[in-house]
Amino acid sequence: MKKIIPILVALVAAWFYTNEPNPYVEPTSTTAPATTTAPVSFVSGSQITGAGTVVRVLPDDNDGSRHQRFILRLSSGRTVLVAHNIDLAPRVAGIKGGDTVEFNGEFESNPQGGVIHWTHHDPHARHVAGWLKHNGRTYQ
Repeated sequence: MKKIIPILVALVAAWFYTNEPNPYVEPTSTTAPATTTAPVSFVSGSQITGAGTVVRVLPDDNDGSRHQRFILRLSSGRTVLVAHNIDLAPRVAGIKGGDTVEFNGEFESNPQGGVIHWTHHDPHARHVAGWLKHNGRTYQ
């Protein structure tokens, strides 16, 4: 089963990469909040930076690598699922609905709005390191 999961993930990622629509995600910087920037189009597989408000905290995904999961609403109204690997990075402490979370990670489109993952360092240094920021603390 563990050998099949990476193959399925690669196939799903390839399918999303080759299909429309392109999502809109608001970029942020360290000097300006997300609400002051114009939307930028991103495609699946893109490394993106943005911010959103926590709509819902979901139970952890404990199948394979463990992931902390929550849904963010971006200033455009679009929602995205954040899947933060807590086997490679610390859990975001005390997260709750209404909180603001900044993110840097890889975007994958889906019919529900999309998924942000790779919000952590890569222990093998083969992928761009991502991060999450919540209440003044960076998780990577």
